[in-house]
Amino acid sequence: MLFLYNNSGKKANCFSPPDKEGIFLRKFALKFDSPYNIVMLEKIFGSRTRVKLFRLFLTNEDKEFFVREISRTIDEQINSVRRELTSLEKVGILKSQQRDKKKYYKANKNFELFQELRSLILKARVTQERGFIQSIKKLGNIRYLALTGYFMNNTEQEVDLLIVGDISRDKLNKLLAKFKESFGTHLRFTVMPHEEYVYRKDVTDKFLYSIINSDKIVVVDNLKG
Repeated sequence: MLFLYNNSGKKANCFSPPDKEGIFLRKFALKFDSPYNIVMLEKIFGSRTRVKLFRLFLTNEDKEFFVREISRTIDEQINSVRRELTSLEKVGILKSQQRDKKKYYKANKNFELFQELRSLILKARVTQERGFIQSIKKLGNIRYLALTGYFMNNTEQEVDLLIVGDISRDKLNKLLAKFKESFGTHLRFTVMPHEEYVYRKDVTDKFLYSIINSDKIVVVDNLKG
């Protein structure tokens, strides 16, 4: 069962409207099959670079990015990025402004089909995450698995995955390398045995509590068993 937690540690109301990151949608869609995937999106949008740009801007709708930053973030050639940015701005999906000799791009939330495009991208992301989660569960005995950081659009969080249990780090690294292209980034993780988790929690370990108190999606929680 999946639980959504806010930074106060309380479970979110399942009947509340989606928040601006669309986490509500992703939480429930993770349980069900979705017809969207990266291949389908490439066919719809025309190129992998464009798909990555959609994912970047539509899941960070209030954030601005400059060209070189975008190129590094989505790991695509800068000329390809510039070409797609120009096209998306002409269509009206993106808007830009010049500041400090740099051109910054941002999602245009007033674009007529903004919400529909955002929903499509989020559903595609859910499909990737669901497959990723199932693969992680096969790596060993996992007592606790939480998705944070990247999965919650929190760039300040130090890790994206917290895993408590007995799994092979080598196998996990290989799995992360396999999914790197799908997510567009290398996910950061922390793995600890149950005994270490209990000890760190008892001594109020700062690093552990920075994860516990952050927004997160808890996928597995068998710590009390």
